[in-house]
Amino acid sequence: MEFFTIMHKSMLRNFIPFSIAVVLSFFCGCVTNPVTGQQELMLLPVQQDIEIGRRYAPEVEKQMGGTIVNQSLQDYVDSVGQKIARISHNRDFDYHFTALNDKSVNALALPGGYVFVTKGMLEQLTTEAQLASVLAHEVVHIVARDTSNMISNQIGIDILLSVAASQKTPRGLLTAADLTRQILSLQYSRGDERIADLAGLNYMVLAGYDPQGMVETLQVLQRQNDLAPIEFLSTHPSPENRVEYIKEKIQTRYYGIEGLKSGQQDYNAGVLQHLR
Repeated sequence: MEFFTIMHKSMLRNFIPFSIAVVLSFFCGCVTNPVTGQQELMLLPVQQDIEIGRRYAPEVEKQMGGTIVNQSLQDYVDSVGQKIARISHNRDFDYHFTALNDKSVNALALPGGYVFVTKGMLEQLTTEAQLASVLAHEVVHIVARDTSNMISNQIGIDILLSVAASQKTPRGLLTAADLTRQILSLQYSRGDERIADLAGLNYMVLAGYDPQGMVETLQVLQRQNDLAPIEFLSTHPSPENRVEYIKEKIQTRYYGIEGLKSGQQDYNAGVLQHLR
């Protein structure tokens, strides 16, 4: 009996510090998601978001045809994106909005403030508000750190950083190009997408854009996907149900707001004329 008592005390002495360590690590890693206002477990510092974006943005550009060589178009896309960034929940990132010379209909975000939109996507849009909806959606993913979480869970931050530094993993099995392809194929959850849609809708309106632009964009993407599967919807849920709750949000929160921009002429001059 005494043996078990001593053993119990010994186990208890070892268990208490362990329990404290677990609890402390949990609370130290809990941060408030600025988009949802909810507490979430996040063990990775924001600085690693910035480092991953900085190191992998050039590889994304390389794998997706490079940037569109037209400074006027790039400046226009960036100007729309910066309007969104300025009213986002995180204005500390150094945001970059880049148009890529890739025919796929796609848009994506890297951690730390890097947003990309393809030539194929730009050709499908017709207004500045539609472009703003695409960029706003991706900015929310960055602010909420959705991309960081997916990378951490599905690839591993340590692998990404080590490969970016050495061009190979410690085992020599992967290259930065291999990992970039994995990043490009990561899929957001429906919950993440709903938050990105609704928060992106709010970003649009705060930046002065007509929220109908998001509805129009999703309808365009759905029509294109009916003809042939598009890349954007391979990593994002189907637009059908998303259109319904976006319309409902517009009706209940943004209906009747005047002076919001659609920007068809500006988009034609800033983008479409340069792509012809």
